[in-house]
Amino acid sequence: MFDSDHSTKHIIQSLVVNVVLAVAKLGAALFTGSGAMMAEAIHTFADCGNQILLLRGVKEGRRPPDASHPLGYGRTVYFWSFMVALLLFTGGGVFSIYEGIHHFQHPSAVENVGVAIGILGFSFVLEGWATFGNIKELNARRGSTGFFRFLQTTKDSDLVVIFGENAAAVLGLLFALIAVGLAMATGDARFDALGSLAVGIILVGVAIFLATEVKSLLVGEAADPIINQHVEETARLHPRIEKVLACITMQQGPGEVIVAVKLKMVEGLSGAEMVQAINEFEVELQTRRPEIKWSFVEPDDSDDDIHPKKPSAPSPTHASA
Repeated sequence: MFDSDHSTKHIIQSLVVNVVLAVAKLGAALFTGSGAMMAEAIHTFADCGNQILLLRGVKEGRRPPDASHPLGYGRTVYFWSFMVALLLFTGGGVFSIYEGIHHFQHPSAVENVGVAIGILGFSFVLEGWATFGNIKELNARRGSTGFFRFLQTTKDSDLVVIFGENAAAVLGLLFALIAVGLAMATGDARFDALGSLAVGIILVGVAIFLATEVKSLLVGEAADPIINQHVEETARLHPRIEKVLACITMQQGPGEVIVAVKLKMVEGLSGAEMVQAINEFEVELQTRRPEIKWSFVEPDDSDDDIHPKKPSAPSPTHASA
């Protein structure tokens, strides 16, 4: 279940780390002339902006429903998460690739390599610490679900985005360290340019993955299948409900689910008894699954009109004689 305390804790932790690292990397890039270091500095500054956007998304997503948004603002988090993926692609990935190509075509010697390696090593430790914290949070939430499967199915987009950013940063730093080390060992500055190129490719790949995952939530994705199971179980245990005819769920935001259910009631109930049974069903369901913020329940004897209809083919027209 969504925990509002943790929803910003991991973002703030990553933001603090990245502000420190961005300043350090930029200073080292200017001091050494390393293209790989400059790519890392740009990437880290982009991450700082991304985390500010995520914090804004989480804050806006907590706004209560109003007349213009009767189902609340939960999906705001998904919008800003998608924006982060776009900025990671352009502000981090594409620019780093450009830097790599430019420095490969016009190599310049990397100076004070020891400073660059020291800053990269320090960054690797801090980013690794932040990533380890993300992994702990992911493990706490995923339960028995496989780690990579959870990344694909979780509805907490902000957590996935932060993990993606930090994991990309760790991998990028590793490539940057290798590139700077090779440039120092061989005297060939093109290795440094290849490091910048590798950082850019990693960022583009992560951005595409994040955009794909968040797009599904932004468009309107079904909630976790366990919600459907609990709908079935709750209905089965109620003496006045015969069965569930149909159930549609939708994730409205982290920890916010909409449920629309059609129930077949037992024979012979009065209108008042049906209303009471439905109210009891909704209370029990929301007690079992507190993330269900809105439930729309309808008694019926068929599920024909809960599914979208295909448009009927237009009737053929005949020209008059």
